[in-house]
Amino acid sequence: MQKDRLKIGTKELTSRIVMPPIATYQSTEEGYVTPGMLDYYGERAANPNVSMIITEHSYIDLGGKAKAKQLSIEKEADMEGLSRLTDVIHRNGALAMAQLNHAGSAAPSEVTGIKPVSASSVILPVSPMMGDGKEPEELSEDQIAEIISRFASAADRAKRAGYDGVEIHSAHAYLLNQFYSPLTNLRQDRYGGSLENRLNIHREVIRAVRDTIGRDLILSIRLGGCDYTEGGSTIEDSVHAAEVFEESGADMIDLSGGMCRYTRKGHTEPGYFQDMSSAIKKAVSVPVMLTGGVKTLQDAYLLLEKGAADLIGVGRELLKNPRWEA
Repeated sequence: MQKDRLKIGTKELTSRIVMPPIATYQSTEEGYVTPGMLDYYGERAANPNVSMIITEHSYIDLGGKAKAKQLSIEKEADMEGLSRLTDVIHRNGALAMAQLNHAGSAAPSEVTGIKPVSASSVILPVSPMMGDGKEPEELSEDQIAEIISRFASAADRAKRAGYDGVEIHSAHAYLLNQFYSPLTNLRQDRYGGSLENRLNIHREVIRAVRDTIGRDLILSIRLGGCDYTEGGSTIEDSVHAAEVFEESGADMIDLSGGMCRYTRKGHTEPGYFQDMSSAIKKAVSVPVMLTGGVKTLQDAYLLLEKGAADLIGVGRELLKNPRWEA
């Protein structure tokens, strides 16, 4: 039974249980850390079953802010609060990871004051609606380069704030996932068309972030690997994507849904993305994390025993109960 320690890059986890990123929207309107957030994360870091916490998705650019009171990592003024956040997580016994995100067309202009952007001028095929529900602006290659630079700058802030690593968000119908999915990427340049092209922005973000944080910090990518929708991304796509991410410098693959977001229609069983995670685990040598539907430690250990993943994310149960253990 894989209950033992696990090394990711240069860091060692004390267990195979991770708290995945779940947005609480407890920040100030400017995206700063609040005392309530410090208490929330501190309580969960003190749970002896939890080896690592990936903090909620943080916007790297105002134009990519998904919702009011989302946590920010876009500016130097965020640093004081983020440093306090990593300190409370470390003090209570867990590693801390920052999740970096740009919401793309899921960013509502009423929150950002900026017209949403995406891989293509395609309205997100998700329900309930995300963003403005209107066609976003298709990003130019120069704008893409700027967003890649923003990911790197945010990673630098995470490093200086004391995080043990960063996670690049390409799931749940946000910007990088919009490039990955054929449902939302209709481009005809080097960032669109074939799967290889749709992964180019991921390659470039991973390499820019790795160059920024060096080898001492963990670099994870959260992939919404399968849309579970006709015409969308497939499990086969996700396997190849994971291989590309490992080759580009990722230390860990964290799996979830794509345009279906974090649920899967007709499935509530523990590890309901395990068909995808099991296939990817066979294809890569870096640790694979599976989240979704896990309610007990027994659920987690059974998934580990059957080889569905190397790490298990426990989200909703820890959200409800910081002392979760069964």
